[in-house]
This record gives sequence, structure tokens and C-alpha cells, in this order.
Amino acid sequence: MRTILWLLLGFAVPLLVFSVSITCPHGKKCQLALLSKTDVFLYCNSSGAQWFAYLLQSQTNWSNKPLGAWDTEIMPEGILLRSPLPSQTGYYICWDKKGKLVVQYKIDFQDVDTLHITHRGLGQKPLKNETLTLGSKEIVFTHWEPWQDCNHCGEPGERKRLGYCYIQNALGKPVPCWLYLGNSRPQNSRMRPEMQIEACYVQCKALTVENIIFDNFQLDEESEFAWLTCPLGSIYRPVVWEADNKALSWKDQLSGQEVSTVLDPSSGGAQLLVFRPAVYRCFVQQQMRAQFNPRFDVDALELLQREEAIRQQEAEKVRKPKTGSPKGLKLLLLWGTGLGLLGMLLRLFCPKRRKKRSQVLLMK
Repeated sequence: MRTILWLLLGFAVPLLVFSVSITCPHGKKCQLALLSKTDVFLYCNSSGAQWFAYLLQSQTNWSNKPLGAWDTEIMPEGILLRSPLPSQTGYYICWDKKGKLVVQYKIDFQDVDTLHITHRGLGQKPLKNETLTLGSKEIVFTHWEPWQDCNHCGEPGERKRLGYCYIQNALGKPVPCWLYLGNSRPQNSRMRPEMQIEACYVQCKALTVENIIFDNFQLDEESEFAWLTCPLGSIYRPVVWEADNKALSWKDQLSGQEVSTVLDPSSGGAQLLVFRPAVYRCFVQQQMRAQFNPRFDVDALELLQREEAIRQQEAEKVRKPKTGSPKGLKLLLLWGTGLGLLGMLLRLFCPKRRKKRSQVLLMK
């Protein structure tokens, strides 16, 4: 069953999630690793800026006009990369209108579909360091980001942190794996990003309730599941879902205890796969963002009403006394006794009436 649920994640619809905004000091070159499939906005605060990109994997480039296959938008304040792919790993350079460098981003978009997930509460361990031989002895390791905030307050919750694949040799500084390797693609299962989760508990602070979305959903008739997306949810932000007021946890999912819902790993749980009707609520940074109520079509409602009517009729039959019951026998005995007394009275009075009637007839 768990294998089927994880395979279904491949059919997830594109996410409209909160984009990550990246800034770099003016005139500097910034290097970083990010996860694929989450929107990224790269700032370049310069009037009339020109953009140039060079992709390491395909060794192709473009200037001011992104390649047609990319969902990319150049804006006055920077460039927006929608759901970037690992193949878009490379250099993103912003020049001013005079041709001077404003900022350069070297970004490794690591494949979120290969994310290695572990939970401390289950005793699961992160990936170990490994040694590569690519000309010198390189070490592959995970560079961990700080822990995110707890996703729940006032009751047990969970928090996560992201880790990126880095390579370091004896002579240089650590570099994100695919920036280091360029267009080479060695077969190594160690070179992938990670997400680690642990239990947490924090007290609630004063939270403002605003911009809550209320929506309906319906399970697909053929597949019998539905995808729900939490507004402003992202793998870079703490997210938690509730099903009928019960919090859904990564621990239950990773241990196989929860099979009616699946938290999507590639979105950090911002997207939820559901298999049964329920009231689902999602929270981002401990604030409620949306509630999804199950919707039934007319035929389904009629079917439910008919089933309820049949149940009520059966309940009425059960409440009515049956013909062979003790109460029924008592009633029959009383009724029979009454009929017997009535018959005796008729026999006493009816003969006199018949004689009178005969006399009247003779007189005629």
C-alpha cells in the first residue's frame, strides 16, 4: 500500500507556492544550493538590467530571452524562475545598462524528487559522508541549514531542516555537488539533498487570523483521491495539516501508520494527497491558511438520503412488536374472551326478538 501511495506522488499537480527570494550584495558573486520545483526570485536592483545565464549540464546559455522550455519571467527588480529543474543549475548574471556586473548567482538546483527523508523519533539516520575519486580525494557530505520553526503550537508538533549535497577537496572550499561536477553525472546515490524531521513543542503566541481561504474538494471518481494545496506553503516554511481536527505528522507517515493521507515530500508537506472525505485545515508558520470541506455531487447526496431512509424504515420495523411475541398472545386472549362474552349475551336476548317478529307476521 505504501508503495502505491508514493508512486501517486508523481501525479501531483504543479504547486502555486511561496517563492524563495534571494539577494546578493552589489558587485558580488554568490553561490548556493536550492531545491528544484520551488519558485525562486533572484534580485537585481538596477535600472535597465540585462540578464545572462549559462547552464552547466547542457553547456548552453541565453541572454535576456530565456529558453522556450523554461517558465521564467524577467522583471524590473529581478528574475523569477518558476519550478526550476535540476537541469537549470548554472550561473545567472545581471549586468547594468552600461555593461557592468551588478550581481552573479551560482545556483545548484538539487533534485527534490531524490530527497532523503529521516525522522529522529524513528531512529532514522542521515546519509553518511563518502569519498569520491575524481582526480583527487573529494568528500561528499551534507551541508545542513538551520532548523525551521515548530509547525504547531500549544500541542506536539514537528520541525524540519534541509540539507544539501556538497563536495570538498583538499585544496578548496566546499561547493554544491552539481556546481562542482559541471556537466559530468557520476552514478552515486549519495549525491542528493536531505530533509530531517524531529518532534517539537512550543507555546502559542498572539496570532492574527487573516486571509483564510475556504474551499471545497471532491475525490476523483476513478482514482478516488484528491490533491490539496496549502496557500503560501513551501518546503522552506513550517507547514502542518489537520484532518477533522487531528494533526497529520511525518512520523506517522514514515512509519506507515497513516495511509488515508500522504504529505508530499517535494513540497515539504505543502501539498496533501487525500483518500477520504474529511475537513482538512492547513497552517503555515502556525497560522491557519485554508480549510477544505468535502463536496458531494447530487447523485451521491441522493444515494446517502435513500440509504438513510432505508435505515430508518428498518429501525421502525424492529421497534414494532412481532406476531408471535408474548404481548401479541395476551392481546389475542383478551380479544377472544371478549368475543365469547358477547356471544353469550346474544344467545340470551335474540330468541325473544324472533318470537315477536313471528307474531306480527301472523296478525297480517
